Amino acid sequence: MELCPDYEENIRRTDCALGVGESFDVIKKILWVAGHELTFYYIDGFVGSAMNKLLMFLAGLTEIKLPDGSAEARISAFSNRYLPFVETTPVKEGADLTRAVLSGEALLLSDCFESYGIVLDCRNYPARSVGEPENDRVMIGARDGFVETLVFNTALIRRRIRDEKLRMKHLNVGASGQTDLALCYLEDRADAEYLEYLTQKLVSMKADSLTLGHESLAELLITKKWYNPFPKIRYTERPDVAAAQILEGSVVLLCDNSPEAMILPCTIFDFLQETNDFYFPPLTGTYIRSVRYLVFLSTLLLVPLWFLLTKNPDAAPSFLEFALPRSTGRIPIFLQLLLVEFMIDGLRMACMNTPDMLSNSLSVVGGLILGDFAVDVGWLIPEVILYMAFVSTANFSQRSYELGYAFKFMRISLIVLIEVFNFLGFWLGIAGIAALLFGNRSVNGKHSYLYPLIPFDKKALRSFFLRRRKRS
Repeated sequence: MELCPDYEENIRRTDCALGVGESFDVIKKILWVAGHELTFYYIDGFVGSAMNKLLMFLAGLTEIKLPDGSAEARISAFSNRYLPFVETTPVKEGADLTRAVLSGEALLLSDCFESYGIVLDCRNYPARSVGEPENDRVMIGARDGFVETLVFNTALIRRRIRDEKLRMKHLNVGASGQTDLALCYLEDRADAEYLEYLTQKLVSMKADSLTLGHESLAELLITKKWYNPFPKIRYTERPDVAAAQILEGSVVLLCDNSPEAMILPCTIFDFLQETNDFYFPPLTGTYIRSVRYLVFLSTLLLVPLWFLLTKNPDAAPSFLEFALPRSTGRIPIFLQLLLVEFMIDGLRMACMNTPDMLSNSLSVVGGLILGDFAVDVGWLIPEVILYMAFVSTANFSQRSYELGYAFKFMRISLIVLIEVFNFLGFWLGIAGIAALLFGNRSVNGKHSYLYPLIPFDKKALRSFFLRRRKRS
């Protein structure tokens, strides 16, 4: 659709492009002001009281004085004199006009604008409050979190970074969805070459829409090998975390309709950091971080090592003999471990679909009844339930579900390899995990996934393990 000097033809084209009369929520409002016809287009539910105030203001005008000359001069004078809005934009391209209306802005056409229209940013999106994220809580610190509205999220970052070098680059992705994106970075700290690469990759995306928000964007942004489950993009719903990463030189990608901010690029060590580490003094933060690293690493190795000693009791040290099972149950321990792995995920999915008032009680009762019954009938032995319960709980020591499931798949692979190849299988599994980590790449394929271990950076590696105090 293109606008032309004929006002009536512009109205007809706009009505057709927006489906006026077919979609009940597309509002067309005609207003006569001082002998001129003004036609507004907007989406019901996307504009608030500001539109009503504007219409009342215009209806009270007794005359409209515009200078003679070009259409650009007249439309500029009209915007400056009669549109008391923060943001008004003269637009000529029809595609820009329809996209603006469908994005929540209002469009104004008039018989004195010729082939131009005015886009008024009077959006008032439905939005929830910026409360603390459910999955990324802290014991002390800020309690606000990102929401599904892009402009709210950029404001939360700007509230924390008051630097003239902070940039919020707007992009639009999707032929039908037309989803708004924002690249947030500090101009003097972010890698300029990486920014150029990322911008070009986003602009060149061939996508109809981003229906699943950040996940759809991530699947288009990276080419992920199906056999490598380790995540390449770190997500956060906390504006303080996003602001801290921007100050460190990272790029944060925000997607409209998604409360998750994407932090690029990232390494395996980035996923293990938590906000609580930095809201406590250095000694406490270092202790919490060390405990989390050890506990989460045990989710990968504890069960496979126990299974390996169970298959080879003669190789177990004397001080670990108490951990060996006295009975194996009616089914092999190998199958017991796999069965409990699947049962845990089944219970987790059941809890997600259970009403809130019942979820906690049903999950506890279901776990106790199923576990106790399985031991009584001989399906499982107590040791299997103990170690798998520890692994299931310890997995929540870090917040990345993707990393948690990556470790889960690696743990299952180790168990299977130990069952088939015994000791050789364990070392083959460790070598395979190292190969997957080494072969994984961040979004642009240049940064090592194991940095600062590979390439080695002593100072950066120390900062991942030790919480250092701020220096003036």
